[in-house]
Amino acid sequence: MKKGFLIMTALLLAVALTACGGKSGGKDGAKTISILTPYLSSVTTNEMVESLKKQAADKGWKANVVDTKGDMGQLASRMEDVISSKTDAIVLVSTDPNQLKSQIQRAKDKSIPVFGADSGYIEGMVMNATSDNKEMSKLISEHLFQTIGDEGKLVILTHRPHPGVLARTVQLDELLKDKPNISKVTEQQVEVPGPIENARKQMESLLLSNKAEGSITAVWAGWDEAAIGAAQAIEAVGRKDIVVTGIDGNSQAVDMIKKGSPLVATVKQNFTGMTEIVVKQIELVFAGQPAEGTELYAPASLVTKDNG
Repeated sequence: MKKGFLIMTALLLAVALTACGGKSGGKDGAKTISILTPYLSSVTTNEMVESLKKQAADKGWKANVVDTKGDMGQLASRMEDVISSKTDAIVLVSTDPNQLKSQIQRAKDKSIPVFGADSGYIEGMVMNATSDNKEMSKLISEHLFQTIGDEGKLVILTHRPHPGVLARTVQLDELLKDKPNISKVTEQQVEVPGPIENARKQMESLLLSNKAEGSITAVWAGWDEAAIGAAQAIEAVGRKDIVVTGIDGNSQAVDMIKKGSPLVATVKQNFTGMTEIVVKQIELVFAGQPAEGTELYAPASLVTKDNG
């Protein structure tokens, strides 16, 4: 009798420990990943989010997406919410982690790993997957310099709050130091959301104030949507003397390059490749293993009319 009682007690204890052991992220034991971004309206950001969702589903994980439509303050607040919900992992997409330092540290303190997809990496995160933004900037900038014969007047359209675009713009600044015959007409920040429309309006204003042929030789855009907007404005007024370059390789930009628009080149990023890197690192961490590195790169390539 006593032996039977002890066996029953042991069984009940084992069941209780099984029920309580480990963070599951859901009643059915499925892991939950929280995908946060302020830029879901961006074509490439949306591509990454959709890829992450699909891969999560394939792994049997739950995925919830938070988009704050350009509001970084709201993103910090929503990140606090997902930390409180005891999510199993957080993925920041196209986000400057420096604006989320306290939230990243809090997640680390709660043993919630934070990953980046086309974001930056700071202490407290596990890793970030992106393209080598300096190399992409060098690739597209040198192609642009060659196209305009190392001389002319350059408009720069950028968005420095985005860590990737910032790195590209800083690299351009360095390269321009060795190009004395290329002068900067202006550098303008393109607002997000709505970068195509905003860039188009900004370019329309610049064209009105620079009507003379040769007053603008080229437009260097830090990403494709800004390049698309600028090229649309240039094409609408029939200016044949201005070329535009972008970075990302989104489908609309590639189509415009093929059709012979003012947009002449871009660098194609492998956004799906970035998310595949992130998902692999999440799997490693879930299995109790370290990530393969803190800043991992997916390869990128130059796209022109000749190879587009």
